[in-house]
Amino acid sequence: RQSEKKEESKGYYRCERTDGKFERKFELPGEIDASKVKAEFKNGVLEVTLPKSEEVKEKKIEVDVK
Repeated sequence: RQSEKKEESKGYYRCERTDGKFERKFELPGEIDASKVKAEFKNGVLEVTLPKSEEVKEKKIEVDVK
């Protein structure tokens, strides 16, 4: 996380910058397969993929009508 403050007055100029670690935590619902979670940070965008576990995915069953 970065932040910058600038202050100018007669006789001085002050610029403060902070840069440090940013952390966010949250719990995943039980329907998520935590072993397959992926995260990618690219061009300032964080993309997180949370796939559903096989147990809760919809399954299609074909019925043969005669």
